[in-house]
Amino acid sequence: MPSHADHPLDARARQLLRTLIARHIRDGEPVGSQTLARHAGLDVSPATIRNILADLEDAGLLASPHTSAGRVPTNQGYRVFVDSLLQVKPLREQELIRLRGELSAGGGHQSLLGSASELVSAMTHFVGVVSVPRREQLAFRHIDFVPLDGQRVMAIIVFADHEVQNRIFQTRRSFDAGELERVANYLNQHCAGRPLAEIRAALVEDLRSARDEMEALLSQTVELAEQALVPGDDDVVLAGQNRLIGVQDLSDLDRLRELFEAFARKREILQLLERTIHAPGVRIFIGEETGLAPLEGMSLVTAPYTAGGRTLGVLGVIGPTRMAYDRVIPVVQATASLLGAALNPDSAAP
Repeated sequence: MPSHADHPLDARARQLLRTLIARHIRDGEPVGSQTLARHAGLDVSPATIRNILADLEDAGLLASPHTSAGRVPTNQGYRVFVDSLLQVKPLREQELIRLRGELSAGGGHQSLLGSASELVSAMTHFVGVVSVPRREQLAFRHIDFVPLDGQRVMAIIVFADHEVQNRIFQTRRSFDAGELERVANYLNQHCAGRPLAEIRAALVEDLRSARDEMEALLSQTVELAEQALVPGDDDVVLAGQNRLIGVQDLSDLDRLRELFEAFARKREILQLLERTIHAPGVRIFIGEETGLAPLEGMSLVTAPYTAGGRTLGVLGVIGPTRMAYDRVIPVVQATASLLGAALNPDSAAP
């Protein structure tokens, strides 16, 4: 998680901060010392509680709204809360059964991503977001080349998740149907089942050690593969943006408009998700930690999903900073794990 200076809190301060943030997340209102005296479970006077709260405010963990004697957590307070005070429970069995049923293998790549995004949105009541796996990370099952007019060639690629893509590209010279068939046969025989990024490197290495007629075939294969197997466009699948409209903390229409514009662009959201793709486990960005102005006052909870030993993308939830992290974190963890399992070709095989 993003690094922050540790706040040396004693046991009473930790308990008060935990209780205050939990009450604020639940009720959305500033929390006063009288409320904490009733609910924190500490045998101390309200005056002592007020002194501890003042110290927490001086440390930058709490703030006092002008209209209330109570206090609310700052982003730093939320950071201490999620890093060291939060108690996360696993999902209930019926929720795991629902996730497994919705994310079972065989539904198709795009369908699974859409289901995962919608599921985390429905279960948390915030925005679900999933980065689409880069095609160069996925294996292909079969490839064919079709000569078009001039020096254009169409590649028909069947991926391991059964998605079919047609890619048209320009070659440096004309290829006849026989040449294209030989190249396709070589790729299908020697490279099927391997990720696209590995194939290009392997072909170049094979070319270095090849001789005579094999060298000519490999040279043609490298030329066609370099263009046919280029990475596709990355994207993000979002679901549940409209769920933010009724959120108490997002009543400002200008802020909502900026947020929805960021969702529509997707590019910035994708870049934010990519910052977490190689970090194991759950990561939480709070407010300005996202680096995106439209997400100030928001939090992002993410976890990578993997298949076949490779990280394919990131799944997450975007919601107000005042979210029930103990609820959102296990939903994101479980959904990312089940999505990766469903996308694993080995687990999907009959």
